[in-house]
Amino acid sequence: MLDRSPPGAEHPGVTDDTNESLLVEQVRAGDATALANLFTHYRPRLRGLVRIRMHPRLHGRLDASDILQEAWLDVTRRYEQWVETQDMPIFLWIRFLTAQKLDEMHRRHLGAQRRDAQREVRLNAGPEASSVSIAQHLAASITSPSLGAARDELRERLVAALQGMDEIDREVLTLRHFEELTNNEVATVLGITKAGASNRYVRALSRLRTILDAGAAEEGA
Repeated sequence: MLDRSPPGAEHPGVTDDTNESLLVEQVRAGDATALANLFTHYRPRLRGLVRIRMHPRLHGRLDASDILQEAWLDVTRRYEQWVETQDMPIFLWIRFLTAQKLDEMHRRHLGAQRRDAQREVRLNAGPEASSVSIAQHLAASITSPSLGAARDELRERLVAALQGMDEIDREVLTLRHFEELTNNEVATVLGITKAGASNRYVRALSRLRTILDAGAAEEGA
């Protein structure tokens, strides 16, 4: 029987790709301990998903650990279904359940309506990360906290750039930059080609680079 307590420090996790592959094989064989170790290994990436996609109004009510604990319960309840079907890589399956849980929490706490049917089919990434949220995280990673005014101006520039992007380009940027998905994983999540995912990521980065370079030029003038 599976231990449904959320994996934490008591699980050693995974140290390299070889061990990860071994654990996936053990999960396929029904090893619950291997599943807990994989979840621990994926936890930083899953936390990135929650951190960038959680609605600002939920901060203070919930934190990433709350969402991940609920997601872990879903994983333990449903992992035998994955073993039977294996219709997607296990990390993407666990990520999907985590995104689904976050979406559920949005509806429960905010009364949010479900996304329109076309978008639901087209994007399975999870609750959309707002341009403001993405810009805040990017600006914080680029500038020093002491440069308050400069950070605010940079954030405004980034928001404008992000809002002008195609929705899928913005999703690709979120998945690659904040969730650390590979290009192949992004293509699978969004249902686009690998080349399309790569091209969209390069295009999004180029747009942001133009904004950052323009800001640096103004500061140096």
